Amino acid sequence: MSREEKGKLTLGVTKLYEKIPIERIGVLIGPNGKTLREIMDKTGVSITVDSTTGSVVIEPSSTNTTMVDLLKARDIVKAIGYGFNPEIAMELIDEDKMLVVINVKDYVGDKPNHIQRLLGRVIGEGGKAKRNIEELTKTKISIYETNISIIGDYDSIELAKTAIEMLLQGRQHSTVYRYLERASFTLKRRRMTDLWMKKL
Repeated sequence: MSREEKGKLTLGVTKLYEKIPIERIGVLIGPNGKTLREIMDKTGVSITVDSTTGSVVIEPSSTNTTMVDLLKARDIVKAIGYGFNPEIAMELIDEDKMLVVINVKDYVGDKPNHIQRLLGRVIGEGGKAKRNIEELTKTKISIYETNISIIGDYDSIELAKTAIEMLLQGRQHSTVYRYLERASFTLKRRRMTDLWMKKL
C-alpha cells in the first residue's frame, strides 16, 4: 500500500486525544519545545498541549499524515506520560515496537500498601528485578504511579509481561528468571531459524 493510500485511513479521523499527568507535561514539551517538535517532525502530526489540564490533541499536519502516524505519535505521548524518557519513547517510531501498560490496580484494587508492595517486587532490591527483566527480554520498562509500562517488539513484550505478571502473582524471582532464560533462548533460536529460512 502506498503512502497516499495509507493517508486515506485518516478520513473521518481528524484528531486523537490523550491525557497525561501534569507533572509530565514539561518532559513532553522539552527544553524550548525541542521534544515536542521532534515528535511532530518524525511523525508528521500536529500536537497541541494544555499544560494546565494535561490534555493533548494530536491531529494530521498535512494530507500525507496517515492513521499509523497519528497512532505512533499518540503512543509516544502516552509513553512519556507513563514515565519513559523521550529518547526511549521515540523508539516507538519503529513499526515493530509497541507499548503495553499493566495497571497494578487490576490485581489488588485501590489499596496503596498492596500496590506499593507489588511494585516493589517488580522493581526488586536496588532495581535488580526490573533490570534483569529488561536485559533478558530486550525491552524497556517504566514504573510510574500504579502502572508498569513496557516498550519492545510483540514477542519480547509478551515475555516481559508474563514475567511481570508472575511476580505480581507472588512467584519467586528465581522462578521468573529461569522462565525468562528458557523462553528468551527459545525465542532467539526461533528468530534465527526464521532468518535462515528467509535466506534460502
